[in-house]
Amino acid sequence: VKVVESGGGLVQSGGSLRLSCAASGSRFSIYTMGWYRRAPGKQRDVVATITRNGTTKYVDSVKGRFTISRDNAKNTVYLQMNNLKPRDTAVYYCNRAEIGATMPWGQGTQVTVST
Repeated sequence: VKVVESGGGLVQSGGSLRLSCAASGSRFSIYTMGWYRRAPGKQRDVVATITRNGTTKYVDSVKGRFTISRDNAKNTVYLQMNNLKPRDTAVYYCNRAEIGATMPWGQGTQVTVST
């Protein structure tokens, strides 16, 4: 089982990006999935999660700006990021968001927000 993230890039403050995470495995549809990010010099932290039924949660810093979604038919999780800010600059990763069930981490996708 592995994940491959894509969709990052360089964007100006206030801009938007849509990240994608393609996951392998036949049981993807039952996993709670999450998007994480690691800013320079900081630890990797969760940003948003989505359950098998589509229930979502967000950290306060991205509420109202980011939207997590999933397409189980495509084994893919998305993160729509609007009104991006320089503090959102980080490498973004996706993975299962269940304790003790982490899959091997992918390479992530770099998001850089300029002022």
